Amino acid sequence: MGKSARERDLKDNEAKAVSRMLRISPQKLNLVAQMIRGKKVASALADLEFSRKRIARDVRKCLQSAIANAENNHDLDVDELVVAEASVGKGLVITRHHARGRGRVGRIMKPFAHITIVVREKAEAKASA
Repeated sequence: MGKSARERDLKDNEAKAVSRMLRISPQKLNLVAQMIRGKKVASALADLEFSRKRIARDVRKCLQSAIANAENNHDLDVDELVVAEASVGKGLVITRHHARGRGRVGRIMKPFAHITIVVREKAEAKASA
C-alpha cells in the first residue's frame, strides 16, 4: 500500500533528462544551452562535441541521457528527435573569502546551475495522395 505513481507531466512524444549541480554560473551555461535549442539531436550533439566551452561536455552527457530515455523508456525514434527545451536553473552559491588590503575581505562567489533538456519526436508530414 505505497503511494500511487505520479502522473507523467510530459507528452507521450517527449522525454527529458536533468543534470543538477553543475559547477558553472547559470549565465554561462545558458550560452551553451542556447546553441542546441530547437535543433535536431544529431546536429546538437555535433555542436556540443566541437564546442570550446568547458561545460559543453556535461551538457552533451545530459542530452545523450535524454536521447537514451526517449529510446528505451518511451520507444521514440531517435532519428526524429528534436531538442524542444533546454532550460537552465540556478543552484546554490558557495561563498569564499579572499584577504584584501587594509583588513578588508573580497568575496568569491562559486555558483552552481541545473540544466533540463526535453527532446520531442517530430512526426514528418506525410503527403497523402
